[in-house]
Amino acid sequence: MAGSDGEWQHVVRWRGRAARAVPRCAREPRDLGDAGKSLADSTRARERLKEAMAELTCEDLWRSWKEVLTSRLLAGPRVPDTDEQEARCVCECVCYGLGSFLSSVSSRYQLAMLLLLLEALKIPPGRCSIFDPVFSAAECDVLRSLGLTVLTENEEGKRPVSRPTLFYLLHCGTALYNNLLWSNWSPQGLALLTIVGNSFQGLQERMVQKDLQRDYSFIAHVRSVCQETPLPCSPRFLDVFNDTAVVRFPFQRLATLPPHTWARAPEPRYLHCSDLEIILRDKERGDGRPVLHRSPTLPFSGTVV
Repeated sequence: MAGSDGEWQHVVRWRGRAARAVPRCAREPRDLGDAGKSLADSTRARERLKEAMAELTCEDLWRSWKEVLTSRLLAGPRVPDTDEQEARCVCECVCYGLGSFLSSVSSRYQLAMLLLLLEALKIPPGRCSIFDPVFSAAECDVLRSLGLTVLTENEEGKRPVSRPTLFYLLHCGTALYNNLLWSNWSPQGLALLTIVGNSFQGLQERMVQKDLQRDYSFIAHVRSVCQETPLPCSPRFLDVFNDTAVVRFPFQRLATLPPHTWARAPEPRYLHCSDLEIILRDKERGDGRPVLHRSPTLPFSGTVV
């Protein structure tokens, strides 16, 4: 039609192709609902985890970790009267205290490292149990989508094992390690454990010895005979993987301890610990959210978010 100035103008009707030409990025996905938003968040979380895994594989840090873990865990039988094939491999994995990986960059990289280790050690995701009381429902959904087994109960680290098991316990409270040792308190039981977590040597150096023996007696008993291999940490990931080591308990070394060491001991209670640094079942609020969290670490200083 002709405009007021005499020139022809093209009229675009409201209904038609023009309505479909609105850029997709300009639309608000309000019609997706909670389920759609959750799916989008879950997809984005998995993408960020893949990105973190890809970054780690380009680091010398990962190559060193992989070499140390695979060489240590394929070192040969450790427990008498144990099937050789089973003894030569880690059959299961347990991860406690990972933290909120949707909001914490450090936790995200720690989860990425766990996924890389599972792949390198040929541990099926379904044989990796994971728990942290701070996990949100969305985080549990992401973990399940990765094939991991999300535990529903706070075990406080008190998990006895009957097969070679890797425990991934980065920056967890000392009581968690002590509880784990108590739950497997025998030369045969401890020999099945491989811990990737806080350095026991570093713990011993930081604590007053009488406090270590009183509050964390199981760690104190085996500190002198455990086998510890420090894991390297690059400056970029210092706040994510600092003070981390592979801790194992060779049966031959455990057998050198006095027999009375293995007397049945009562469950640890930590009556003298004012700052336990782990979440206890009876310390969780009525809404299921935790009151305490894991051992504090420095803020992440990396450049990738």
